[in-house]
Amino acid sequence: MSKLDPRLNAYRPDLADSALQGCVEAERFVAGQDYVVAAAKAPLHRAPSSEAALDTEALRGEAVRVFETRPDGWCWAQLAADHYVGWLERTALTEPKKPLTHKVTALRTFAFSEPDIKSPPLAGLPLGAAVTVTGEAEDKNARYALIDPQGAVVMQHLSSVGDAAEDWTGIAEMFLGAPYLWGGKTSLGLDCSGLIQIALEMCGIDTPRDTDMQEAAIGVALPLKDGLPPLLRGDFVFWPGHVGIMQDLETLLHANAHHMATASEPLEVTMKRFEKQGLRPTCVRRVRARIATPPHDGL
Repeated sequence: MSKLDPRLNAYRPDLADSALQGCVEAERFVAGQDYVVAAAKAPLHRAPSSEAALDTEALRGEAVRVFETRPDGWCWAQLAADHYVGWLERTALTEPKKPLTHKVTALRTFAFSEPDIKSPPLAGLPLGAAVTVTGEAEDKNARYALIDPQGAVVMQHLSSVGDAAEDWTGIAEMFLGAPYLWGGKTSLGLDCSGLIQIALEMCGIDTPRDTDMQEAAIGVALPLKDGLPPLLRGDFVFWPGHVGIMQDLETLLHANAHHMATASEPLEVTMKRFEKQGLRPTCVRRVRARIATPPHDGL
């Protein structure tokens, strides 16, 4: 049997997704149970512990398939959108109920307890979080979307789930100054590939989570025969384990550990810093059209 990527396929020696039966070996195969993320965000860890490495974050409204729930409340699960597999806490999930109708388009917005900006907020929802709007309300300050199961969000921070932005670089620029966090995907902290993933997904482009996956899947590769080709706004430059997005012909935007933030700097400066580590760009990719979800063997 060929080895499947365990980041994207739910299998362990003792347990595996039933969709992988015949492709992997496991003591037991299960179909899993579907949930959605109810928390503002749900950290997905490499092991069933909050102290384990953070691999990514699932945002409110994301669909999740759970294959195992331990007595301590940790779930071994797979995210439906990018297929990432890991451990998250059961308290962050709820059973699917009403269809999602809207997504957050602000960098962060509050879900107030009442349709009143002076009411205590229930949660801070990140860019890309999805909610179910059940009604509307208005006061002298704002118009609100009433969301299921509770809360009110100002209307100007939402759009319909089917709407898509056109400028992924502009979405990425919203995160300028956000702290660097390995595995993060929100303005509270994010990493280089998390920045690229959320920016493209807000434009309706399904994108894998990690840099090696993105390098293989995003758009089309440009030749690197004689160094970097002429670059355009929106092009993606890859190094081993890192990716950034061009703001213009000369400026790179990237979440990085050097600045410990999402920063904008001349590409030449970034390249010289990586060259001191013996690293050179491995690929430049350009999105000319929206890409389909990468092929997958399981969920």
